[in-house]
Amino acid sequence: MKKFTCVEDIGYLKEALREALEVKRDRFAYKHLGENKTLLMIFFNSSLRTRLSTQKAAMNLGMNVMVLDVNQGAWKLETERGVVMDGDKAEHLLEAIPVMGSYCDIIGVRSFAGLQDRKADYEERVIEQFIKYSGRPVFSMEAATRHPLQSFADMITIEEHKRTARPKVVLTWAPHPKALPQAVANSFAEWVLKSDCELVITHPKGYELDEKFTRGATIEYDQRKAFEGADFIYAKNWSAYSGSNYGKVLSVDKDWTVDAEKMALTNNAYFMHCLPVRRNMIVTDEVIESPTSLVIPEAANREISAQVVLKRMLEDLQ
Repeated sequence: MKKFTCVEDIGYLKEALREALEVKRDRFAYKHLGENKTLLMIFFNSSLRTRLSTQKAAMNLGMNVMVLDVNQGAWKLETERGVVMDGDKAEHLLEAIPVMGSYCDIIGVRSFAGLQDRKADYEERVIEQFIKYSGRPVFSMEAATRHPLQSFADMITIEEHKRTARPKVVLTWAPHPKALPQAVANSFAEWVLKSDCELVITHPKGYELDEKFTRGATIEYDQRKAFEGADFIYAKNWSAYSGSNYGKVLSVDKDWTVDAEKMALTNNAYFMHCLPVRRNMIVTDEVIESPTSLVIPEAANREISAQVVLKRMLEDLQ
């Protein structure tokens, strides 16, 4: 595996899930693969689960790990071509990337959407430059339009807890006070649609996602109707995608908060969220603390999804 940015890069999903469960049974079985190999993790944005889980996965595989916080302790980096660099950015990615590549064997990159320029965000200009110029295998630790390590962990979690061969999975928008990217929602939809699950997406009008991620899903604007008979509820906020509203918050309607009354409409569904979560905005205390809440096992599986990706990259380096 030379890059990992989307579900297509993982290959046959059922095989990847089988491999993930094998790795989970013995996290240190492949420790020899990472001997004398170095992972460089580059963060343009904040992180908790991604940083810890990916570093732990690399350690399980015997790797050395370096972490670079671009906005803390490094030169400010220019990411756009053709810019006259007479401002506060001292170095360009075009020089920084190959230098970074010379110090490591695999690179992980985390760079969020700016939510100002949809074209720039959806071209994934930052991570694509790393893929093109680093000379190393590159994987996404969340990019502008996708969060594949999170989505892979989500699918591992669903595989472990599903009660039927084809569960009904509902991705529901929920209110949030700030504008958030579409990355988690895009990615989750893309991965679920590659699985043996039924996907329903519910959100207020105006929050439609890019169709290339949702084609094949049922779009339902009535949240309560969408919840009926569901086996998994995945809550996530995202800002508007369409037209001049791109990156905007169109609603903070708390009627969309996931609560016990709505969960009662489901088939005793499990609740999922990628974390961090705004309690009593996205979901009530009662639901997130319930026995059917999977947010902690889901977060724990981030280690496993990262380890499978790193394992495959290391195998290609042998």
